[in-house]
Amino acid sequence: MSTNMVTPLNQPLVPLVDLAAQYRTIAPEVEQAAAKVLREADFILGSEVKRFEQEFAEFCESRYAVGVDSGTSAIELALRAYEIGAGHEVITAANSFIATSLAVSHAGATPVLIDVDPRTYTIDVAVIEQAITPRTKAIIPVHLYGHPAYMDRIQEIAERHRLVVIEDACQAHGARYRGRRVGSWSHASAFSFYPGKNLGAYGDGGMVVTNDQRIAQRVEMLRNYGQQEKYHHLFRGYNRRLDTLQAAVLRVKLRYLERWNEARRRNAALYHKLLKGSGVGLPSEAADARSAWHLYVIRVGHRDALREHLASRGISTGVHYPIPIHLQPAYQDLGHKAGDFPISESSARSILSLPMYAELVRRQIELVAEAIREFMSARPDAKVAGVPVARQSIAI
Repeated sequence: MSTNMVTPLNQPLVPLVDLAAQYRTIAPEVEQAAAKVLREADFILGSEVKRFEQEFAEFCESRYAVGVDSGTSAIELALRAYEIGAGHEVITAANSFIATSLAVSHAGATPVLIDVDPRTYTIDVAVIEQAITPRTKAIIPVHLYGHPAYMDRIQEIAERHRLVVIEDACQAHGARYRGRRVGSWSHASAFSFYPGKNLGAYGDGGMVVTNDQRIAQRVEMLRNYGQQEKYHHLFRGYNRRLDTLQAAVLRVKLRYLERWNEARRRNAALYHKLLKGSGVGLPSEAADARSAWHLYVIRVGHRDALREHLASRGISTGVHYPIPIHLQPAYQDLGHKAGDFPISESSARSILSLPMYAELVRRQIELVAEAIREFMSARPDAKVAGVPVARQSIAI
């Protein structure tokens, strides 16, 4: 997944993500796990896949997990397992990564986009019901940047209208809402193990999580040519399997995920402290939410100028995402225009992702904050007006 990253020509003092730093902390365990797979030559749907599925389901406080080849496939196959496709509509957020809508399209359904909450950037529950039609079959809330959507209210709406809810939890491994893990609230949920995620593989991968045994079995067949036993194909399935080597790596990393997420929370709290009053819009956690802090996203005027300033100080940044889905050429057929989703569009112009990973040290965060304050002092017109006030501080 592209982060549209600006990086200095020389090695950055503060990279946006540092996967090598994480690897160094677990290298012996990862190498031992990978070597075991190589020795056993158990490469496709091997025993490590089943073990990881069981462990990840337990982590998500759910009954079943089915490994697939990407987060995009996880969303698509969950939709297909519920027989959502041609002639159906699926409501989702306009400001997600395009993979959310692509999965809906690839399943044969039509994505119906709506705007987002200005504090959390998650789907605006106040307008969901306005988007429901007789063709609506599902809602896909996106836990964007690691922050949970308002799942209790979404579930209430879905139950009232008899809709399926599939959580896009691809950025929210370990997040909680009202004490429950994201991924455990809905009919099914989708996770991505893209390398830069809180729980990332050394390639690509994904997972469908559900409490419904029938749906889990359906996804197992969908990912593997539609077969329940070898060479007996009950329907036209796909080749969307999580490979054994990635599962082995992910089993090692899952043991550290809670520790890494706590480090991200501490880093977010330090950013919040050092940037308070700087003039940039700071992210916040909604009441009853516990973000996984996949990204730390600020809002600022003259964003591109700030990015260049930070790059000149050896600090890498990203933009997630610079063009909302409804303004992408790929979705011109939905008939949207600029102005249809003002919060998503305003965010796309002003959001900036700062370096965020568990291995960040205090001095790196201080360097980022100092550089931002320097820029904001020189460019007071970059201050963001009307930034929503955080409803609660970041608790760690």
